[in-house]
Amino acid sequence: MSLSEPYKPLFDSLNTAVVQLDNDLRLRQINPSAEALLSISRERNLGESFTQFFYETEDTDTELRQATADSHHYTKRHAEWQLPANGQITVDYTVTPMADHQGVVIEIQPIDRLLRISREEMLTSSQETTRNLVRGMAHEIKNPLGGIRGAAQLLARELPEGDLREYTEVIIAEADRLRNLVDRMLGPNQLPDRHPLNIHEVLERVAIIIKAETSDGVQLVRDYDPSIPELVADKEQMIQALLNIVRNAMQVLIEHHTPNAQIRLRTRIQRRYTIGRRYHPLVCRIDVIDNGPGIPPELVENIFFPMISGRAEGSGLGLTISQHLIHQHQGLIECRSEPGATCFSLYLPMETSHAEV
Repeated sequence: MSLSEPYKPLFDSLNTAVVQLDNDLRLRQINPSAEALLSISRERNLGESFTQFFYETEDTDTELRQATADSHHYTKRHAEWQLPANGQITVDYTVTPMADHQGVVIEIQPIDRLLRISREEMLTSSQETTRNLVRGMAHEIKNPLGGIRGAAQLLARELPEGDLREYTEVIIAEADRLRNLVDRMLGPNQLPDRHPLNIHEVLERVAIIIKAETSDGVQLVRDYDPSIPELVADKEQMIQALLNIVRNAMQVLIEHHTPNAQIRLRTRIQRRYTIGRRYHPLVCRIDVIDNGPGIPPELVENIFFPMISGRAEGSGLGLTISQHLIHQHQGLIECRSEPGATCFSLYLPMETSHAEV
């Protein structure tokens, strides 16, 4: 049964991707939303087997045929579809048998964007909660540290020269070290001093610093989009945020003696992008990619929390500070990692105004 002409405009206007298959799972109808999602054409692909356009599991074909044979209705949530052209997508889909037993209708809802928004909101909320907890603990720690240091200085004045004074010096030095650690945990307190800047100037400053620290032990590869316009941001905070990430990658490569160690600095424009629930017409994306051993899977989800580090000598504060600085610019940092490819992506809105979605 073909789609009747009066209903075709409604079918074509749906935001939900919808396809109609016959009993042999050949494509009979497809609306524009499904064409865009699957990167196929109604004119060219009608009559072809639908399962050639995506891969879920080896049982998908059997399940669809069973649904047509038994008039069985079912829904799958968070299904991972591998598309030949668009890579992997996550979808919810519902299979509904036709009333005349001549095939099925499949409604497909991509949920990658919703999952990303939910993940970003959860990450932002968790980090804000952790940051408030850390701030409270830091202030509670700094107060007695000041008393300990002051008492040690008074004691040092009463002690004779010699070994006993060395102990008070140790107390003072350790109190100072702990205070500095607490100050780093608190992070920068000043608000961004925003001015128009070229993000590539920031990256070049970071590259010069890293080159000086590595003595050419790590290759830096630039992959810039020169068409990116200026964004409004605090230059010093951008340098600090990026330097923490690039330096961390550099230290990992050196500690693991990575052959042909390389860090790629890549810039791109993202259009119509959401960060949390805020919609931005243009976003500057900065990728810092290294070819090191990767971050253990159990650490990736928590890598931006304080005191979490994949390095033996790491303090776990650099990435936390970077995330905080980027958050102050209404942006976000994400991390993806596997052996040989770890990517930190920074997203910075290009405009100062934005809308809720």
